[in-house]
Amino acid sequence: MTNLVPYIVALGIYFLTNTILVGIYFLLAASESLIEVFEGMLKETISTYVSTLLLSIVLLILLDSQGKFGLFLFISISFMLSQAFKQHFELYKDISNKANKDYLTGLNNHGYFKELFEKEISIARESGQPLSVGLLDLDDFKKYNDLYGHIQGDQLLKEFGALLIKESAAKSYTVARYGGEEFSILMPNTVASDAYQFLSDLRKKINDTYFKGVEALPYGCLSFSAGVAQRQNDTYSISELLNKADEAMYFAKAQGKNLVQIYQTQFKSLDDSQSFEKQLEEAEQQLKIFLSKDVYTYRHSKRVFQYAVDFGRKLSLSDHEQRIFTLGALIHDIGKLEIPRDVINKKGKLEPHEWEMVKKHVTWGKEIISTNKELEELIPLVELHHERYDGKGYPYGLQGENIPKLARLLCIVDSFDAMTTERPYQRTKSFDEAIQELRVCAGNQFDSQYVEPFIQMIEERYFLKEGKELALHH
Repeated sequence: MTNLVPYIVALGIYFLTNTILVGIYFLLAASESLIEVFEGMLKETISTYVSTLLLSIVLLILLDSQGKFGLFLFISISFMLSQAFKQHFELYKDISNKANKDYLTGLNNHGYFKELFEKEISIARESGQPLSVGLLDLDDFKKYNDLYGHIQGDQLLKEFGALLIKESAAKSYTVARYGGEEFSILMPNTVASDAYQFLSDLRKKINDTYFKGVEALPYGCLSFSAGVAQRQNDTYSISELLNKADEAMYFAKAQGKNLVQIYQTQFKSLDDSQSFEKQLEEAEQQLKIFLSKDVYTYRHSKRVFQYAVDFGRKLSLSDHEQRIFTLGALIHDIGKLEIPRDVINKKGKLEPHEWEMVKKHVTWGKEIISTNKELEELIPLVELHHERYDGKGYPYGLQGENIPKLARLLCIVDSFDAMTTERPYQRTKSFDEAIQELRVCAGNQFDSQYVEPFIQMIEERYFLKEGKELALHH
């Protein structure tokens, strides 16, 4: 015990030397700041060094008091502890695998696949590398189950899953059982055309592989239909990408099955006008709730909706994009329902804490419409219409084409109406002044490629070039 202080000092110097040397390495690698490295090491390794210190003291005490028997005791305790830690680690690993794996096929399960997908889409967004996803659905699997029973059906799923793993491993792709007889493949650093080729080759290999009983199926072999979608710069979420792959897959089904299809925007259209009208009516019903709380927001949303209809036509948006754009414009501010009335109707400038509350309306809006699956595609417009092209917007500070295209368009439309409408804490601008503001902020707040087309639409609609600016009824 007389040497305890110098021992602790020596171990402390050892610890600091390690920390400084590792910190200098990371500093030279320019991957992290020295402070971050020190904080990380202190947080993650201090317990290890303290444990080493205490165990060493225990060893010294045992050696001093019991000699060789003390050394034997210490080694025995250390060995038993290491075995206990190993068993706990193996148990943890086993439980983790069970939580992440599908019990029948041994593939990754739906939840774990989505976790991996979130990580991969973040990597692709930061690095600019391509990312594709494929969804596969076994053709006529229900018929196979009806013919041979669920036990043989489960065996077919196992064999198909094993073949998927084998073929995907060569490309370092991640495979998961998406649900029932549906499977998903995550393909990092892969463009849609390469993903299509991989799945087409896989489809042919499945056709040529014999599985028990498949001769009774329509094609006389096992087959699947698949859809492929590639992440674009304005892809907002994994749900958006999965929905596109899903649409492509069902298009392949509709074309006769045993096909692979790449997602194309023309899959969706407004041919089913009754469905669009129904969605529009539902969205307007939700919006009418504003009448009892915030007439300004209700009228603002109606005007933004009309601008969006005209702007979408000006840009010749596809039918599907036009539907999403106009519906999103109609309910983009629905999250303001959650803001207290006294804040919404306040005259004068908002306090900092009130402004922070107002900014949360995009998140609250997302939560409101997330309860309706039919409005799921509107989430990017509701949540991201206050993002700026230069990355200084909210809620996430997305930049450039990482902001979905329709959200960038809505930002222009929404801002123009806000500038030209009387507001409690902001002077109203004339149309000419607002147009000038749009041009000044092009490339900063707004995507410059869409500013001029919007201005042209406004000038054509309100005869601004002839100096006949019409008054809007606010």
